[in-house]
Amino acid sequence: MSTQVNKLNIVRFAPRNGEGFYDTAKKGIEKYFAENNLSPYSNTKMKLKTVIMISLFFVPYIFIVTGIASNTFVFLGMWFLMGLGMTGIGCSVMHDSNHGAYSQNKIVNKLLGGIVNIVGGYDVTWRIQHNILHHTYTNIEGLDEDIDAGFLLRFSPHAKRYRLHRFQHIYAWFLYCLLTVQWVTYKDYKLLFHYNKLGLLRKEKTTLGRELIKLSLYKVLYFGYILVLPIVFSGMSAGLIVAGFFILHAVAGFALSTIFQLAHVMEEAEYPQPSDERKMDNNWAVHQLLNTVNFAPRSRVMSWFIGGLNRQIEHHLFPHICHIHYNKIEHIVKSAAESHGLPYQVQPTFFTALVSHGKMLKALGTA
Repeated sequence: MSTQVNKLNIVRFAPRNGEGFYDTAKKGIEKYFAENNLSPYSNTKMKLKTVIMISLFFVPYIFIVTGIASNTFVFLGMWFLMGLGMTGIGCSVMHDSNHGAYSQNKIVNKLLGGIVNIVGGYDVTWRIQHNILHHTYTNIEGLDEDIDAGFLLRFSPHAKRYRLHRFQHIYAWFLYCLLTVQWVTYKDYKLLFHYNKLGLLRKEKTTLGRELIKLSLYKVLYFGYILVLPIVFSGMSAGLIVAGFFILHAVAGFALSTIFQLAHVMEEAEYPQPSDERKMDNNWAVHQLLNTVNFAPRSRVMSWFIGGLNRQIEHHLFPHICHIHYNKIEHIVKSAAESHGLPYQVQPTFFTALVSHGKMLKALGTA
């Protein structure tokens, strides 16, 4: 057994039998793409969306740094638009690319996935936390770091509960606004040291020293263009620029937090724990189905803007498929689940999903 496995203390899922839910869904999806002569990767609409999302971030930035947005309200509005652009890039461009779902060309995936470095994050830590830990061990305490939010928030019934958690359903929404501020300041550094201890950097064929240098260079680039250049060239006060910076991250942080938490920290979702032998009762695919919830699947605007992440069931089961196809494979996955007597969990609207998430936060804070 490798050092990485020992340190991660991983679990083993039950094996698939070759005739179960996942195999039925996979065959149906492969048939869909074959019969319609379609690629599971991006298409023309996806490429157009990519241009729009990147423009939504960088065009307002140009207005800011060139001084065109000289009116205070317009100036702050540009930062708000950049927050929407950062959300769109994160959900609709970077996300698919770092899953290898945007293009069959690995270079294209790497280039577009690397946009996260330009907007303040880091692709190496993102892929480890999201692709490896969250997608493999979803909602398993101690392995899925998406449900480990430190002591201020309790996202799992198996996590330690503190008295302040009684009020988390009230203050969580404010903390969500700080999500991306953490990422652009200290969290990527913290994660690099953490993943190095777990042996996960070695698995990525890199070293802590190399990644610290690369990360630091990206941070210098980010803060150089996001704060220094506007202070020098925009003609606006440093205080107003800092305010705009926090508006940008409040928008992006709140949006990204809610989008991802509405899929798993929900009343319907399960939080299964392994046996003493570190074995899970279900196979991986059924495990994903039981602790993932879709929301607002009929909202075309929502589906377009957040990169299909309102259909997290499809994404978790088939992360190698570009989200532009999720609305077409949704009925295949749902039908496969129903034919095998498994739940396919959906909140009809974004609002009902928010309410359910709020109730779950309250329940986790009191029970």
